[in-house]
Amino acid sequence: MRIEAIRTRLRTLGAQPLHEDRVLRDWVRVMDHDRGRRRPDDFLPKPVREALPQLDAELDGLARVISTHPAEDGSARLLVGLADGQTVESVLLPRDGVCVSSQVGCAVGCQFCMTGQSGLIRQVTSGEIVAQVVLARRLRPVKKVVFMGMGEPAHNLDHVLEAIDLLGIEGNIAHKNLVLSTVGDPRVFERLPQGRVKPALALSLHTTKTDLRARLLPRAPRYTARDLVEEGERYARLTGYPIQYQWTLLDGVNDGPDELEALVDLLRGKYAVLNMIPYNTNPGLPFRRPGWDKARAIAAWLFERGVLTKLRDSAGQDVDGGCGQLRARAAGEQPVTLRRTAATA
Repeated sequence: MRIEAIRTRLRTLGAQPLHEDRVLRDWVRVMDHDRGRRRPDDFLPKPVREALPQLDAELDGLARVISTHPAEDGSARLLVGLADGQTVESVLLPRDGVCVSSQVGCAVGCQFCMTGQSGLIRQVTSGEIVAQVVLARRLRPVKKVVFMGMGEPAHNLDHVLEAIDLLGIEGNIAHKNLVLSTVGDPRVFERLPQGRVKPALALSLHTTKTDLRARLLPRAPRYTARDLVEEGERYARLTGYPIQYQWTLLDGVNDGPDELEALVDLLRGKYAVLNMIPYNTNPGLPFRRPGWDKARAIAAWLFERGVLTKLRDSAGQDVDGGCGQLRARAAGEQPVTLRRTAATA
């Protein structure tokens, strides 16, 4: 179910735009329809009110929590079941955030990501995306939503932008706290500036080397690191909030002096934050997580040279909950052992 289909259904029952907004606002904010406000222009038409129990039941059925995996850092990974039996993962983040999935599986095939090993199974609808936020809000306050879960949001952009619009307008979430993460797709740079809700942007960088990027992200658009940063800089200046560059730190792969020097040359002076995330180990994948002391030293070295760097730990380290791992275990999938190339040896 997509959000526009919900609006169409309400219109056929006689709802005006303000009535549509109220029903959707109640849903995404987890509020009772009969919460005591009785303004004449806000009261729902009788056919709409009569249809609400059935509609509410259908919205509740879009997503359900199958299992919860709390971690010591205050996060909790959720295995979420969808109505057709497929599953995705959401993460309750510390400080009132939630990370949601936009696809079942992923077509990009990032070599260090468990989700990418199964390929793309199907798109997640805008209703199912918002339903993940609703589930989270039933468990904790949510003031930030990041689209960094399973899937590449750019490959499901119509549904992702529809969800972002509802969350930013009716969901009481600041636009800068809606964060779309992408490997860098031209459609993102074309369409995000056109929306009435302009989310913050996180770009998956991971390396400054074009050939290594092509191996690590085999089906990502063929941007050079510099071209990607130039696109990001334009969007940052348009929206007024910095681009977040994502760098999964892979021991012995993208943590050498040549990469770090190139990273300083690339990002120093840019309106940007570098999120450096030590790799979340996936058994069967040929990459290693660097030691925390090494990661901290790298982040400090970059910061001293003018790159605003935040060292982050992927949520759920102690529950083996890297993106895609919960789903793979539930489905009985085995990690795929990939051949290590010379560049990743």
